[in-house]
Amino acid sequence: MASPSMRSDRIEEQDAINKVEAGGETSACSGGAVQLMQKVVAEAIGTFFVVFAGCGAVAVNKIDGQVSFPGICVVWGLIVMVMVYSVGHISGAHFNPAVTIAFTLLKRFPAKELPLYIIAQLIGAILASGTLYLLLDPKPAHFYGTVPSGSPLQSFVIEIIITFLLMFVISGVATDTRAIGELAGIAVGSTILLNVFVAGPISGASMNPARTVGPAIVMNNYKGIWLYILGPILGALAGGFTYNLIRFTDRPLREITKSSSFLKSFTGNR
Repeated sequence: MASPSMRSDRIEEQDAINKVEAGGETSACSGGAVQLMQKVVAEAIGTFFVVFAGCGAVAVNKIDGQVSFPGICVVWGLIVMVMVYSVGHISGAHFNPAVTIAFTLLKRFPAKELPLYIIAQLIGAILASGTLYLLLDPKPAHFYGTVPSGSPLQSFVIEIIITFLLMFVISGVATDTRAIGELAGIAVGSTILLNVFVAGPISGASMNPARTVGPAIVMNNYKGIWLYILGPILGALAGGFTYNLIRFTDRPLREITKSSSFLKSFTGNR
């Protein structure tokens, strides 16, 4: 039979173990919150610079015509590529509510992080649009958002198609084990560039609700805004779902959020 002193020692030992375990759980929770905050801040910063550079090129071209349409296309493609390589290893480099929603509904992104990501993306886009407004003081004719050039239906369909292509490419470079992850930024940036070339004169080639909502709020121009929200979301869902049907592996799809090479480190850690 154990003596009172031995029982006391065991109780103290168990208490110490419980405290260590509780401390570990608290530390893990704290670490997870910090990591999520890093992702959210990265999304806000990335979206800010994507909208600032892309919409800035549009605004400058409308004000003095020095950028040109091909120049605008190149700016959009380059800034997306640069920001993918800058913060893709932190947040996954969405910069786009349609992409985040599609990843979530296709079970490649945690649903609990969806609201924070979308809020961060919208804040980044609004701040970028506001900064451009303060710097350039554009007139209403210099609106650097997106409005349909033809019929709303035409722009709606083209937004679905080009966002389908964008999400199809993103899914390919981000989830297929045969993809070369280091080329993700180049592939996505090139897709943006091509889409703007093709669809820019028709719909403005938004592909991104945040890119449209930011300038719309700052310059109070909401013409056709519904199609730039619904169209990209439908296109992204269709593009991601379609790639899911033809992808190389049967392994569960997961979004890449923390890797040095977008794919290699991610798959190596699983």
